[in-house]
Amino acid sequence: MPVITVRNLPDEVHRALRVRAAQHGRSTEAEVRDILEQAVLPGGRLKLGTLLAEIGLEAGGVDFDVQRDKTPTDPMSFE
Repeated sequence: MPVITVRNLPDEVHRALRVRAAQHGRSTEAEVRDILEQAVLPGGRLKLGTLLAEIGLEAGGVDFDVQRDKTPTDPMSFE
């Protein structure tokens, strides 16, 4: 498992981490791991597809059963 060293961490930040860890009943190291995990993993984040689906529903819904026109198109002309 990788190891990360954080240099020049201000004393007040280290103190706040220790207090926060104690409030959650774990070590400072475990608290830092939890903070990092929450910050980088998408579990709690709203995904773009979910957001777009919600916008579509608010706008009256989207009919995904509509048949797409598969007729080939002509290439664009730049002349």
